[in-house]
Amino acid sequence: MENLCFLDDVSLFVMMVVNVLLPQLTLTASSTYSRPEKFYVNCGSHSNVTYGGRTFVGDMTSGGIYQTVRIFRHPSSYKFQLDSVCQHFVRLHFCAVSSRTELLTAGCTVSATSGSNHHLKSFSLQNFTETPRVEEFLLMIDSPEFEIRFVPDRYSLALVNAIEVFSAPKDLKIPSDFDNSLHTVYRSNIGDSARNISSTQKPNYGPGSATEFTAPDFVYLTAKTMNRSTSLGMKGALIKVTWSFKVKSNYRHFIRIHLCDILSESQNSGSNFYLYVNGQWRIDVTLSYHLRLVTPFYIDVVNISDGSGLLNVSLGTTEYNREAGFLNGVEVMEFLKKTDSLDGSSSRVYIIAVAVASFLVLGLLFIIFLKRRRSKNKKSDVEVTVWSPLPLYRGGGSTDNRPFYSENNSPLANLQLGLKIPFRDIMRSTNNFDEQWLIGKGGFGDVYKAVLPDGSKVAIKRGKAGSGQGVIEFQTEIQVLTRIWHKHLVSLTGYCKENSEMILVYEFIEKGTLKEHLYGSNLPSLSWKQRLEICIGAASGLHYLHSDSDRAVIHRDVKSTNILLDENNVAKVSDFGISKLVIRNQDPISISTNIKGTFGYLDPEYALTRILTEKSDVYSFGVVLLEVLCARPALNNNLPDEEVNLAEWVMSCKSKGIIDKIVDPKLTGQINPSSLRKFMEIAEKCLKEYGDERPSMADVIWDLNYVLRLQMIHEDSTATISSFGGDVGSLVNSEYNNGE
Repeated sequence: MENLCFLDDVSLFVMMVVNVLLPQLTLTASSTYSRPEKFYVNCGSHSNVTYGGRTFVGDMTSGGIYQTVRIFRHPSSYKFQLDSVCQHFVRLHFCAVSSRTELLTAGCTVSATSGSNHHLKSFSLQNFTETPRVEEFLLMIDSPEFEIRFVPDRYSLALVNAIEVFSAPKDLKIPSDFDNSLHTVYRSNIGDSARNISSTQKPNYGPGSATEFTAPDFVYLTAKTMNRSTSLGMKGALIKVTWSFKVKSNYRHFIRIHLCDILSESQNSGSNFYLYVNGQWRIDVTLSYHLRLVTPFYIDVVNISDGSGLLNVSLGTTEYNREAGFLNGVEVMEFLKKTDSLDGSSSRVYIIAVAVASFLVLGLLFIIFLKRRRSKNKKSDVEVTVWSPLPLYRGGGSTDNRPFYSENNSPLANLQLGLKIPFRDIMRSTNNFDEQWLIGKGGFGDVYKAVLPDGSKVAIKRGKAGSGQGVIEFQTEIQVLTRIWHKHLVSLTGYCKENSEMILVYEFIEKGTLKEHLYGSNLPSLSWKQRLEICIGAASGLHYLHSDSDRAVIHRDVKSTNILLDENNVAKVSDFGISKLVIRNQDPISISTNIKGTFGYLDPEYALTRILTEKSDVYSFGVVLLEVLCARPALNNNLPDEEVNLAEWVMSCKSKGIIDKIVDPKLTGQINPSSLRKFMEIAEKCLKEYGDERPSMADVIWDLNYVLRLQMIHEDSTATISSFGGDVGSLVNSEYNNGE
């Protein structure tokens, strides 16, 4: 048995705020339960570590629990003397902590016994990586002496980073025909996406509801809701959204469905809807479940999976209520029998009564009916994230524990796998996401400067929990950037999608955002000629997106922070997370979509009709043109009401003939009046109320090049006049005013 410690190569693993989620099998929560303090073992370390609110005691009398690992080359055990004989949670943490071949190829079996009771038998573990993996079990321990045994595979070794053993609430009840053991398979935060609803209130925990130990607050404060408009007018229950989880076939599972009404406006207007589980259960979620708003509750179901290996959880409307239902989170745990093995081999099929078998057949027929019915409806975009640190990998040898959706055929199925970058390379390149490498923060997450092992300089954008950007946005950006290339578009170097990490790797753009060069920083001011060249470059990138012969790309979030400048001030459009791919000459009605974008840049016609076209990008670009001219934000709530909205304010000033009063003071004396006049005409056209009246990006490029030529002619003539001592600055402003 040996100890390894790697302080310079630590796999990052973020333990969520609440680490103990209690899978109680009754609807009555234990309000007096508090998490015990033992046993938490920091394997392979001399020191104690406080991690996720628990203190892990070193088993050798240094950093987080994934900085050290205990290695076993021979069968070895951890023995615990428990204070009570009851159900206990057991968590095992595994991480290779380095790229050493013997760690990455390690393999072992784990067993757990108390007295004569074998809770786990030959639980097989292989394919370790530098990304943490956690396995959790709920075991009925019937003896104070509890042992966890690790047996290395032949010509291999076993490893473990940390062990948790702590008692569960006493009111847990599990069906008596099974050994009192459960294995956690899934925990999914359904509402973690920009498409869904959220609340900033504190959950109302109380008697009869979930407790703070049941799930983290952010699970209950985000939810997936059905689209109300598509549900109206339909007869009968309409299944709008289905989550499909890969599970063992013909196996009994415990499903906990987490709910919290953050949607209703008042207590009396709460939603009434159906939840379906595998077509065998239809649960009528009525107001009696959620009498108080923002009060977490959950519904438990025990279900036997069918031969498809899928477990489906669906959200649907009732016959009497067309209000949108909601879903916050889902847990799936599988029951273990005494003879079960989790080594990936076939499990014995649990033989059930004929009546139950008949019910399963009916349930399967019902699922087929629902699938056929759903295929006639418009498919929904749904996405979830794992909310807790476990399980990062499913037990039994499978490494895919994320739910997928029959509507989408798996959110990540079509990614360009040739661009995948291992998480361990990302960690090394950013020095474990060292703050010194941080170059920016955004809504999606933090951006780090890094150098990959091949020597290429890159920017690494790491998604953060609760950012509002989900798997779909992540996938969209990859799909867009892998099918396009242009001088004025940021190129994608690679991506990393391991477990809960969503990381995008771009070419490094040296000078940052256009916004930083216009206002809000101490960077040198851009000349008017430079600003025009930057606008032409950004417009060229957008024109390329819009001009695809078959499918156009609508950016949907054109703004100064999404235009980057390289070392030569060449503009590159970035951030394609909410971009929309549309078929050329498609009926505009079919491009109707949920409104996305940034206030101040948002096309008013799109906001009103929800019909998205390339002209929505043109409007946003018009606002950017005004930012370039005035060097101020699109929205500034600190200004007088008439000046808050940049576009409205500038158009008002133009009508009054006082444009020269709002131009960036740093441009004083630089702008040719003809150049400014033409520039304002372009911006005004881009900001027309109706898209049909706006120019195409090709027209914008043509006009901006004309503005640039006017400016260059002026600068050439200015140089000549200056050589004779002329006063050009006063001449520029007076000419523009007279021209108006």
